[in-house]
Amino acid sequence: MSSYTNTNSNSRYRSGPSRSAGPNFRSSSPRRSFSKRSSGGGNKRRGQYIDPARFVKSAKVVTIEEQYVPTNTFADFQISGKIKQNLKDRGYITPTPIQDQTIAVAVTGKDIIGIADTGTGKTAAFAIPMLSRLIADPRSKALIVAPTRELAQQIEQECQKIGRNAGLFGAVLIGGSSMSYQLRDLKRNPRIVIGTPGRIGDHVERGTLKLETFNMVALDEVDRMLDMGFINDVRAILNKLGENRQSFFFSATLDPKVRTLIQTFSNEPVTIMLKNAQASENVNQDVVKFSGTHEKMDKLHGILNNEEVKKVIVFDETQRNVERLAKELVARGFRADNIHGGKSQGQRQRALQRFKKNESKILVATDVAARGIDVKDITHVINYSVPQSYDDYVHRIGRAGRAGKTGHALTFVSH
Repeated sequence: MSSYTNTNSNSRYRSGPSRSAGPNFRSSSPRRSFSKRSSGGGNKRRGQYIDPARFVKSAKVVTIEEQYVPTNTFADFQISGKIKQNLKDRGYITPTPIQDQTIAVAVTGKDIIGIADTGTGKTAAFAIPMLSRLIADPRSKALIVAPTRELAQQIEQECQKIGRNAGLFGAVLIGGSSMSYQLRDLKRNPRIVIGTPGRIGDHVERGTLKLETFNMVALDEVDRMLDMGFINDVRAILNKLGENRQSFFFSATLDPKVRTLIQTFSNEPVTIMLKNAQASENVNQDVVKFSGTHEKMDKLHGILNNEEVKKVIVFDETQRNVERLAKELVARGFRADNIHGGKSQGQRQRALQRFKKNESKILVATDVAARGIDVKDITHVINYSVPQSYDDYVHRIGRAGRAGKTGHALTFVSH
């Protein structure tokens, strides 16, 4: 049992005082979704009961024998020489396990199903073979679909670095900026389009995006897209793509909904699975018991005051709760920011940048808003509210303990 369990006066985290103490891209703007849904990502799901015992687990020390050892270097792959040079210039010599297994198969043109957590290098796993094909074949076009604006932007940034100086032009179709920019970029016939399902669907309906001209598609975090209510949008997009295409489906889980979608829209795919449906092995997990809102807040204060808590994401359930919690933390003297779906794209990006630059130590977030966050030095994840499902829990705590480091996850449970 880790030291987080004990939440009484002997705990290391004591309760704090009361309140008195590459390619050229542009982004697009929001509108309605493909299936005439609201843009919030679907209706709120009713939470399932999760046994609190599942929130308690010590980090597992992974031995050398248990680790996958890549069999290739990036120089070994049959990919564009320009991409190889860009990777080398960034200091990337050896691929991650998901990259090693995916790229070797993808360059043969086969469909790919990749089951892996965030923070494993999966973006480059599909971006490298897609960009390489775009460079080799001027007739090729690629579509990348992500569940959130933040994730789409991070994919864009990665593609820009991988495809630097390759002469590729792209467009990003997400919410939060002027529609006129994306209309202008689409008129330039971009070779690569990155976007969210609803925004892509808007352009299909407008006639400004012809999906039948794309011969590659990647869907990142498929499970989350379906959880957010994008199933009809995703199906509509895939139905409009040309039949002779290469498809990449990446997901943290392979539940029946995800499996059915992939089976419908893939052609003899190769499955690469580098995880199981368990929570992160290198994350110490524990619960914090509380009775009443005042004790809950004071215990959070005590945890955040601990010197071991360097950078933390605090999850809460609703936009209102996230705003309220962040304001309370600031009032108590903490450097805290917050993000949720009700904020503008600019507000969310500025908050995320402050967090990445350590200008803020704490980021309070909803599940949907945090979905695209990729920050490598997060030490702690705190579930101030219990997640809606165990899959959500796995996604949340997967943001800690990256790059071989041990992370920590704490879940508040009333008693």
